Parts: sequence; C-alpha cells; structure tokens
Amino acid sequence: MSEQGPSDDQRWQRELIERLSMASLQEQRRARRWSIFFKLLLFGYLFTLLYLAVNPLNLKGVEELGGRHTAVIDLQGAIGVDSDASADNLVTALRDAFEDENTAGVVLRINSPGGSPVQSDYVYHEIRRLREKYPETPIYAVVQDLCASGGYYIASATDKIYANPASLVGSIGVLMNGFGFVDTLDKLGIERRLYTAGESKGFLDPFTPAKAQDIAHVQGLLAGIHQQFIEAVKQGRGERLKEDPSLFTGLLWDGRQAKELGLIDDFASTSQVAREVIKEEKLVDFTVKKSEWEQFAERFGTAVGRGAVETLGLEPNLR
Repeated sequence: MSEQGPSDDQRWQRELIERLSMASLQEQRRARRWSIFFKLLLFGYLFTLLYLAVNPLNLKGVEELGGRHTAVIDLQGAIGVDSDASADNLVTALRDAFEDENTAGVVLRINSPGGSPVQSDYVYHEIRRLREKYPETPIYAVVQDLCASGGYYIASATDKIYANPASLVGSIGVLMNGFGFVDTLDKLGIERRLYTAGESKGFLDPFTPAKAQDIAHVQGLLAGIHQQFIEAVKQGRGERLKEDPSLFTGLLWDGRQAKELGLIDDFASTSQVAREVIKEEKLVDFTVKKSEWEQFAERFGTAVGRGAVETLGLEPNLR
C-alpha cells in the first residue's frame, strides 16, 4: 500500500500555523528594535543633559567679549507671577545689568499689555532703588508695539521713555472682569447651592446675583489700586505730563498722541537709544531666560513624544 500525503485540511492548518508563527516572530523582532531605539534615544537624551549641566552655555553671548556696552532687558507679554515677565525675572535682570561694571546704560524693551499690579509695582520700585544706588547708569524704556497698563506702570520709573509713532501707549487704569450665569441657571432649571461662612465670602461667585454693596466694595478696591497707579506715574513722569482729563481714564494713545500728552519723551528704537543716547552701540542681553539645556529638553521631549505617537499610530484622525 502506498503512503498517502497530508490532506488539504491538514495542509491548510499547517500553513496557518506557520504564518502565525512567522507573524509572531516578526512582531517580536519589531518590538525588540523599537525597545533598543528608545533606549538609545533615552541614553542620548540623558547624556546631552549631563553634558550641558557640566558645561553650561553662556546665556548672554557677547558679554564674554568684555568692554563697555548697553544692557538690554526684554519685558515681553503679560506681567504675572508665572510668566516670563515676572517680577522675579525682571528684578534679577535689572540687578545683573546695573551691577555689571561695563554697563553704560540700560534699555528696558517693552511689548506688553500689562498684567499684575503687584508684580508691576515690585519692578517699578526696584528700578527707582537701582537708579538711586547707581546714579551714573541711566535706564530708558523703549516701547515696541504696546506698552499698556502694568507695562506703562513699570516704564514710568525709567529716566525716559521712547516709542515708535505707531506704538500704543497708556491704559492707565485697573479692571476686574468676569461673567454672570444666574439667568442661565434659571432657564436650565439648575439650582445653585453655595455655602459660606461670612456674609460676603461668595460675592465674586458668577452664579450668585451681584449685590449693590458688593459692587461698591469692588469699585473701592479698584479705585484704590488705580490711585496707586496714578501716583506712581506722576512720580515717575513729573512735570512732563500734560494736564488732560483723559490721561488716567484707561485710554490708549498712539506714539504721537502719547508724546503730546507727555507719556513718552521721543521716538527711537533700541539701537538708536544705545548709539545716540547712551553712546555705547554694543548690546548685551541681560533678560532672564530658560537655560539652553532647559529649552533643549523641552523641545527634545516634545519631539520624541510626537515621533513616538506618529510612529506607533496613536495619532487621532480628526479629518
């Protein structure tokens, strides 16, 4: 009797097992390659951080060249505790600039809509303190696109303020804003339950009707801060300010109007002030910034995470 070969059913089962085995083997190899890749990537990342920690990069660039210079400090964006334009960052930069024996003058380059009155006041008084301590080192504010509210609060402490005719300057006022959703809740049939200890503890709650005495209290708070702002500007600008009833109403003016009102002194850019006023054209940036390795770590971490998401197919399809 001749030996019979495997049936079609047996052959199909064997081929299926072989294909599954090969697929499993390929998947294991793929997973192993990705594991090695990410381990090498992590090693490179840690090695780079270690190298930058041991060999920190110079953050001020040309400062190492020495010689007289104009110190530049950027005040960019909203002024707040957690922002780049915080009082801690700005005060640190100002002290570094004034304490440098090669600093001929300081330019505070401003492009800010304002922000925290407390942070602005800290910087304002630090500028005045440093001016008294280093009377031979002038400090000038140079407005870029915008110098409003807290930004102008700080600028008014400097010796002179320069801007562009198209710059926006002013907004000497204080605001507190929010929303009220009382009628919205009523229409939706939702009952707001707020429990407090203290008659006015919940007076800023957006779901509770505003009371006349609470509104008066807030207005009093804002008026007090506004008066502090006005006094600081008057102290800083002095007789250069014109008598105008709209000066402290919170309005903004362009550079030409601001000059007529005495809010700024003249038109000039940072390089012009350095070259023509301070007489030291070389600029050295004293702005407190994240270190190079911190910036690298953020960019690198973002790039790695993004690459992993795209490679592993975890990117959601929103199209």
